Amino acid sequence: MHSYSPNQTCFANSDIGNPIKEIERMSVEVLDCATIVNFVEDEEAFNISIRERFAHLDTNHDGLLSYTELSKDLQSLRVLETHFGIDIKTDPKELAHVYESLFEQFDHDSNGTVDLEEFKLETKRMMLAMANGMGFLPVQMVLEEGSLLKIAVEHESTKLIAA
Repeated sequence: MHSYSPNQTCFANSDIGNPIKEIERMSVEVLDCATIVNFVEDEEAFNISIRERFAHLDTNHDGLLSYTELSKDLQSLRVLETHFGIDIKTDPKELAHVYESLFEQFDHDSNGTVDLEEFKLETKRMMLAMANGMGFLPVQMVLEEGSLLKIAVEHESTKLIAA
């Protein structure tokens, strides 16, 4: 929908943890549930994005995501480590339990790895749950460049421009 980005520069893994670099790879976006639902329902666009994300996470290129590979991405979400953008001290055991539980959500067949289909299904489920929770009123969010929500916003913008 609407977007402001202080800097469209790509980032390196070394930028993670650097507050200035993290801000540079984020933008403020306005989205609602329809933005997410429309992106997920566009199977071609969604599948391309999922395959690209999966390939990025699959660092050993074996076609499967291990706990280590997926947990790096999950940890970047900083689910419990911040409260309204402010870092808080979190028990490492609690964090480990949360990330293990999230991994188990993706690992549908409980074989200790996540294949592309499991990754796609769980990501789709989570995105639709987020959309359902958002409702129909637009919400302004800070999104990381390359995140699936940012891609959803770009997908919607592209469709609006083409119309």
